[in-house]
This record gives sequence, C-alpha cells and structure tokens, in this order.
Amino acid sequence: MFKIYKIKARSIFHKTRIPDADWGINYYRGCTHKCIYCYLKFFCRWRKQKEEWGEFVDIKINAPELVAKESKYKKGTVILCTGGDAYQPVDREYQLTGKVLQNLNPNLKLSILTKSDLITRDIDLFKRFKNIELGLTITTLDENIKKVFEPFSPSSYARLKALKRLKQEGFYTYVFVGPIFPYLTDLEKIFKEVSRFVDMFMFEDLNLNPCRKEVFEAIRKNFPELEDKYKNLSKEFINSNLSGITLKYR
Repeated sequence: MFKIYKIKARSIFHKTRIPDADWGINYYRGCTHKCIYCYLKFFCRWRKQKEEWGEFVDIKINAPELVAKESKYKKGTVILCTGGDAYQPVDREYQLTGKVLQNLNPNLKLSILTKSDLITRDIDLFKRFKNIELGLTITTLDENIKKVFEPFSPSSYARLKALKRLKQEGFYTYVFVGPIFPYLTDLEKIFKEVSRFVDMFMFEDLNLNPCRKEVFEAIRKNFPELEDKYKNLSKEFINSNLSGITLKYR
C-alpha cells in the first residue's frame, strides 16, 4: 500500500544537473515501482511524513497550469519527472503527464525516461514536439531478477514492446541499461533484443552508495553464490565487461 498526498506547488520548473538537460519538471515526487537501488531515497529526509521511499507519492495537482505559464519563457531541454516516474501507476488515474504534455511549450526539446509501457498512451501528444527523445529503462530481461530489484515495475518485455511501438511511430528512442548488476544483467541479450528498436544505448554502473544495505540484502537472500563477488566489485570489472559487449555490436 502507498499514500497519496495532493499538494499545490508555487513553481514547477527547476534547473537540473542531469547531463544534456537544462530543466526538470517534477509533478510526481515519489515512485511506487519501489526499486531497491533507487538513488532518490534521499528525498525522504526532507519530508514531514514518515513513509519509506516507494510508499508515497506527492502529487502537484496544479502542475499543468504552472507548466502552461512557465514554459512560455523557457529554452533548452526539459526532462519530465526526475523525482519519480512520469508513467508510474498513479498516472493511470491522475493522468498528469498527459495534461503537462498538452500545456508544455512544443518548441522545447523534451526528454522522457520511464520504466512503464504506459508511455505509449501519449503517442499523439508526443507528436506536438519538434524535438523529442523517449527512453525506457531495462536492467534485465529475466523477470525473476527484475522482481528482486524492481518489485512493482512493469515487465521488461512490456517495455520492449513499448520501445518497438515508439520506434514504429517514428520517434527517437533509447534504452537505459542501469544500473548494471554484475553477473546478473545479461548485456549481450539486451543488445540482441533491443538494438532493432532504439537509436541509442545508455548505461550506468551500479552505485551502491545510496542503497548498499538493500542491494546486499537482496543479493544475500536471492543470489547467495554472488555475495562474496559483490563485496569485491570494482568499477573496472563492470566497464571491461561492458566494453567487450559494445565492441562486438558496433
């Protein structure tokens, strides 16, 4: 179960340090996909409420109106929902993402990254934008592994189907493989399955700093044979594995 808090924001655009982006729009703060590796857990420090990450969503109900007002004067690239997922389950009911897209200045470059196949619902709205990129996160194609690390997210194959549909509609698409779980993320299989539907691959190493306890507990419980290997992980190991795969598929 999770709680929803409806709030009114004073502004909606914020400057972001995400590479190749200028602005972020956060109308959902929190995410019920409850991925155990999520680095956004630090948001909980500043909330008066005591729910854990994955157990709440703060919904800025006046976001569409703010977007209509503020986006007139913005330039550059904007990313939707850097504090959650634009197409997490609550969007089926509240549909804030669609309302934001309707009100957003179509001259801005738009970037959306999600774990949900719900993204295909808004294909007609995406066509408003002259410059748009649409991405889906895939950390594994093994559903048993996915359920360990992303217990409430849509299936990986639903995401593949969504990527295929978006590509067929003529959009610039990409897949974000991150974080990479050594010995568990089958990079070669992902390359084989996804390469036909995407224009770009993006990768991210496993960053244990915000979620060390949760990840090690999951490894210990579900993949005990990997416990010692994870204790001795190195960035060089991850990068060398990735380099070998990418060279093969150039």
